[in-house]
Amino acid sequence: MRFGCFISPLHPPGEDPNLLLRRDIAFAELADDLNFDEFWVGEHHSAGWGTITSPELFIAAAAERTRRIVFATGVMTLPYHHPFMAAERAMQLDQLTRGRFILGVGAGSVVSDMHMLGISVADTRRMTAQSLEVILPLLHGEVVSATEDWFELHDARLQLRPFTASGVEVAVASALSPFGMRLAGTQGISPLSYVAPPWGAPRAGHGLALDRLAEQWRHYEEAAASAGRTADRADWRLLLPVHVSTSREQALEELYEGWLYQREHLWVRTMGMPMATSGVGARKAFEYTVDAGGIIAGSPADCVAAIHRLQESSEGFGCLLLSLMDWAAPEQVHRSLDLFARHVAPVFRHSAVGTTASNTWAAAHKDTFQQANSRARDAAVRETTAVRAD
Repeated sequence: MRFGCFISPLHPPGEDPNLLLRRDIAFAELADDLNFDEFWVGEHHSAGWGTITSPELFIAAAAERTRRIVFATGVMTLPYHHPFMAAERAMQLDQLTRGRFILGVGAGSVVSDMHMLGISVADTRRMTAQSLEVILPLLHGEVVSATEDWFELHDARLQLRPFTASGVEVAVASALSPFGMRLAGTQGISPLSYVAPPWGAPRAGHGLALDRLAEQWRHYEEAAASAGRTADRADWRLLLPVHVSTSREQALEELYEGWLYQREHLWVRTMGMPMATSGVGARKAFEYTVDAGGIIAGSPADCVAAIHRLQESSEGFGCLLLSLMDWAAPEQVHRSLDLFARHVAPVFRHSAVGTTASNTWAAAHKDTFQQANSRARDAAVRETTAVRAD
């Protein structure tokens, strides 16, 4: 299994934006040092919480400070960009990072962004599909001409080619609707599923996306089959908040106040989400989300068990992306990533199998080894005594 970090990012308004950008770049450097495989960066243009407006610029800066981690736009909102320019920037980032770039795309979710750009919410899915129909052949080196109601291309071609023979990976984000999964399957690109809304179940009767993960995969599988392609679960990424601490109780304590603040000030007061605002109702929503697996929190052992349950409920996936939601203090997030990399990831990567097996073998033969050591020590003592006697 592969592991990555995902930052929207979502930061409470009022903090210095420059320091927040620097802190997010530091998280990318930390993730690289801790051997995470991927680092995803979002795009937002309004509401004050999402402080990265161009994930491509962020990635260009962060890539120069890292060695091996793969960066991805999480996501580039395709209706906001001319598809030719989106393809060109993706190809240039592929070159600048020497193949360490994934083009993650989606239809967008922040209505105030769409309002400022004069884009109807009802048109975003259609525009995303139309954009991808152009971007994919461009990334494959094809010449493209197309006319839509929002862009035109005439004999368009990219000047750059991919840094590696495998080309630029493209992934589509999917939330509650099957649109993203079916689009990914039809186009033969990677799917990314949001496991659960970060605010918990918004109201009675609305369960977590976690309950429908197997159904999401079926949408992808069916669309791929209709297009003559075979779906591979290794290409499927799942995204949800993960926080590791010394115990489940400590992890929840570190998360709750930040989660509650974001819920009340972003999702309710800014975005207008219909949900309970009382302290009792919010605490129940938080605990419901954790208990249902929409937030993974606890000791390393708790997190290992939760990921195993996620594997079972989803029926298998290839990459888990840890959503860094800015609920806990920065130093607690650093410790969480360190604990995850040292104690959780090795269980699924099997990276500690050799040292564990060696320890088990040595422990199983400790009596034999100690006896041999004692005999050798006694012989040495006898030999020394004999020499002194002479």
